[in-house]
Amino acid sequence: MNVHAVFPEKIAIKNDPNLDESWLQEQIARDPSMLGLGDLVLRDKERLQPRAGRLDLLLQDPESNKRYEVEVQLGKTDESHIIRTIEYWDLERKRYPQYDHAAVIVAEDVTSRFLNVISLFNGFIPLIAIQLNAYKTEDKYFLTFTTILEEMRLGMLDEDEGVQETVDRSYWETERGSPKTVQIVDEVIHLIQSILPGYEPKYNKFYIGLARDNRVDNFVTFRPRKKFTRMEIRLPQSDELEQFIENSGLEVLDYDSRRGRYIIVLHPGAVKNNEDSIAQLLREAKGLEETSSEID
Repeated sequence: MNVHAVFPEKIAIKNDPNLDESWLQEQIARDPSMLGLGDLVLRDKERLQPRAGRLDLLLQDPESNKRYEVEVQLGKTDESHIIRTIEYWDLERKRYPQYDHAAVIVAEDVTSRFLNVISLFNGFIPLIAIQLNAYKTEDKYFLTFTTILEEMRLGMLDEDEGVQETVDRSYWETERGSPKTVQIVDEVIHLIQSILPGYEPKYNKFYIGLARDNRVDNFVTFRPRKKFTRMEIRLPQSDELEQFIENSGLEVLDYDSRRGRYIIVLHPGAVKNNEDSIAQLLREAKGLEETSSEID
């Protein structure tokens, strides 16, 4: 049995007369998993940005609803490319705050100088750098992708720790949310108090938590935005719970498996319209009852 090894030639797509950036975008769009970021799906290609050009690729993780703003560059990374990538990421996260977002740069040559620059942003801006290598043998092309810089966020103190930067109610009403979305928090806390008296809101810089008898108990936390509030409730993931939430009509964003929380989006009026269902989820979170998948 004769087995012959094949040694493909390493090429630069930028210098190949048969290939260009549009070709590379199309390959990634056909199978976004080749980037090594998970089983992502394509949401858009050449996505028009207001007064800022076009985003090469918008990818999304269907499990976590996290979005990746991907910019592709042939040849070496440069300053204009990083600015454009960050700008597109910033525009998308502001337009769609209900998702988590990460900026992704894919380039043939991620230079050390470039890595030094973007490492200054990493932690403040969720940035991923991926180096592409292309190979050719006869009329076939091969692509490999290597993550050079992984996303790194600045760590937040655990929510159950009492050491958090505190703010006041007006901060959430004016800076992060609005009076209407903070009122949603009041309505849920009123429900909690009807089940277990003594809970009060605790206004932290990154979320509104709960305290009872001056002790933190964040079995549910809130992140008001301008038009809605994210309620993050600590519950084990299960098909029965997800069926219950779906039947109730509540809007579920996703499940945060790292922190064990369902993320539910509440618009003004949602608490009143779903009072019984929310109360049932709160009782379940405190271990007071098991939630049935059926709504009476």
